[in-house]
Amino acid sequence: MAISFENALGVHPEALNFRVQRTKVLASNLANVDTPGYLAKDLSFSTVMSQMSSTGVSKSVPKFQIETLYSVPYQNSKDGNTVELGVEQAKFTQNNMDFQTSLTFLNMKFSGLAKVIEGR
Repeated sequence: MAISFENALGVHPEALNFRVQRTKVLASNLANVDTPGYLAKDLSFSTVMSQMSSTGVSKSVPKFQIETLYSVPYQNSKDGNTVELGVEQAKFTQNNMDFQTSLTFLNMKFSGLAKVIEGR
């Protein structure tokens, strides 16, 4: 009997992929904190999850389209840059913790699959 990894792992691989992509966007924001006119970007996890719930996890469904959103600053800067260092660092840290959580869930899934394969 074949194992369907898409069904066995659920949404965890897609959640982990989202966290990687969001890390890149947030790192780009942090790198451009002093660039005049740079607009801070972010990704919406709820949009990805709503796509997952409406289409389900399926091999026939193409990779999910993650919409890039522009962040609205709490305080405007004179040069038009919307990156706020403290806010972006907090988002980056939270995303890192969410990445670790997703990775832990994925490791638990693999551990469970290994036990099933070994017959325990």
